Amino acid sequence: MTGARTLILATRNAHKVVELQAILGPLLAGVELRALPDGAPDPVEDGATFAENALIKARSAVAATGLPAIADDSGISADALGGAPGINSARYAGTRDDRDNLELLLANLVGAADRRASFVCAAAYVHPDGTELVEVREWPGRVLEAPAGEGGFGYDPVFQPDDAPVSAAELSPAEKNARSHRTQAFTALLPAALAHLGGA
Repeated sequence: MTGARTLILATRNAHKVVELQAILGPLLAGVELRALPDGAPDPVEDGATFAENALIKARSAVAATGLPAIADDSGISADALGGAPGINSARYAGTRDDRDNLELLLANLVGAADRRASFVCAAAYVHPDGTELVEVREWPGRVLEAPAGEGGFGYDPVFQPDDAPVSAAELSPAEKNARSHRTQAFTALLPAALAHLGGA
């Protein structure tokens, strides 16, 4: 395996690492996917959009390792809240605790007639030669009135996608990965990213 066929996965979120490895594994034949090294700095995610924050994370990983990197920024956007939590999904309650974030979202939607929402994911590829690619995809659905299911992570227990009769947390990992916002974004990103990686 050569460095030219290596990708850094720019995240320390253990749940996301497992999910992305399951999603990306079949698409990355011949490419080594490496975790972000422990010594790599945590970037300041101060972008105004999911795409900007995904690029910030991927650029930081490239700067730290000298290798091409992929990253994502994702979250939930509720129509009744003007798109919030949006890019602040992971820190919505100020504690970075999934349960706290979920409970605050439910509290802010009490009595709301409109419970439409989408999971949003921006997937980014950055190469040391300066090439940058981004794809953004949404998984539409609605916010339930109470959590359901023990699987998944983040807001999965309160999000029921339009293409499923249950919450995202009640889907099996394979069912979720077959349709999620993250799968859609990386599936759209990877053909061009791998074509560039192979020719760089």
